[in-house]
Amino acid sequence: MKIALFGSTGRIGSRILNEALERGHQVTAVVRDASQQTAKRPNLNFRTGDILKPESVAIATKGNDVVISAYGPGAGDANQITTAAKALLEGVGTNQPMRLIVVGGAGALEVNPGVQLLDAPGFPPAYKKLALAHRDALGVIRQAPFDWTYVSPSAEIDEGVQTGRFRTGKDQLLVDQHGRSSISMEDFAVAILDEVENPNFSRDRFTVGY
Repeated sequence: MKIALFGSTGRIGSRILNEALERGHQVTAVVRDASQQTAKRPNLNFRTGDILKPESVAIATKGNDVVISAYGPGAGDANQITTAAKALLEGVGTNQPMRLIVVGGAGALEVNPGVQLLDAPGFPPAYKKLALAHRDALGVIRQAPFDWTYVSPSAEIDEGVQTGRFRTGKDQLLVDQHGRSSISMEDFAVAILDEVENPNFSRDRFTVGY
């Protein structure tokens, strides 16, 4: 399958890239300046593109089957998350048929009926701005008139090991028997590529956790 990937140098995006290549997919990593990329790997090429500009997204993703966005700016640039969602919606929309998969945040997952994680007591104030931006982006992506999927991690996501043993859910935060909500970046990438190859959440949001 031909996959265009935004955010390929990030902590999550780099793992999505590795998982996709290990499975034999052809990956186009969309970066700020493709001329500066020297990495040589089978089935990997680079294309210059700007995820904040619809016309650039359209050009950079043309000819692919799936577009994956693992774009994740810091809290200081939280407003760019929604800008990127709108650009993806418009840019990918011009290249149909093409599927869009967006990696988002966990804040908009429900911890109780009608109560989202970001509104629950004890949610870290330092992450509130990013969580709100990801929730707004989810609202944008849900308006897509084409095939889309939004992926939320667990409350805790960090470097770890690939176990291949995890659960998927939809709008509720997944917790283990000890009440912890976590997933490794490695298993998160596996879940995303599983969804690429065998869609179970077309035009829907899903989450991954242990």
